[in-house]
Amino acid sequence: MTETETGPHTWRPDRFMVVAAHPDDADFGPAATVASWIDQGSVGWLVCCTSGDAGAEDPDTDPLELAALREREQRAAAEVVGYEGVTFLHMPDGALVNDLILREHLVREIRTFRPDAVLATDPETLFYRDRGVNHTDHRAAGYAAVDAVYPAARNPMAFPWLAKQGLAAHRVRRIYLFWSDTPTVRVDVTGTVDRKLDALRAHASQLKDFDEIEKWTREWTAEVGKEVGVEAAEGFHMVMIDEDDEVEAAEAGGQVEAAVAES
Repeated sequence: MTETETGPHTWRPDRFMVVAAHPDDADFGPAATVASWIDQGSVGWLVCCTSGDAGAEDPDTDPLELAALREREQRAAAEVVGYEGVTFLHMPDGALVNDLILREHLVREIRTFRPDAVLATDPETLFYRDRGVNHTDHRAAGYAAVDAVYPAARNPMAFPWLAKQGLAAHRVRRIYLFWSDTPTVRVDVTGTVDRKLDALRAHASQLKDFDEIEKWTREWTAEVGKEVGVEAAEGFHMVMIDEDDEVEAAEAGGQVEAAVAES
């Protein structure tokens, strides 16, 4: 999709997966959208590539203890938002790489959960409109998520041992890239901004001034909301991979092939 929608984005996946680099990324990112979709009946799963073991300013911090703490915080936040579950891939914080190892992990998660949509950091965002630098792990996680979605997860010859383990190829229909400087859709989150903030509160080890975070969050979601005529919204660069009818036709074709093979 290249054109920007002029009103609130209304398509909603039945199942979706959020891929984040660190604990708290998903809550600073699309948590209000996720909560809204879940409230409407969607089922969501969160994948954290790292456990945030480098997320402290004291060099004497025990990284294993910090990782355990941040996983507990993220699980608590995920419960607030409403995810069905959370997976931690335990990749090194600050050294995340879009390599075959990470991609295989993500393909396994996608083929297991079988989402209609995947949400991930926009990997092309390097500078936030000249006001900051996008963390290298965020970019690596975004690229890895995109590469796992297309073509790896849908290609039965990619990581063929996964198919032999019962994890058949899966076609993700859409990608929603958050923290993007080129958003094309905005989701109305008027009713779930408070849930986003409640989820953020769970990350106590990372938050030094929650009042400022709340102020910034409300101002930012309100600003995005004005663009589509609602009180609050979150923006995404949405990439259409398959139209819904194309996926349904492909799935029907696969069922026919399977029936013929069995006959």
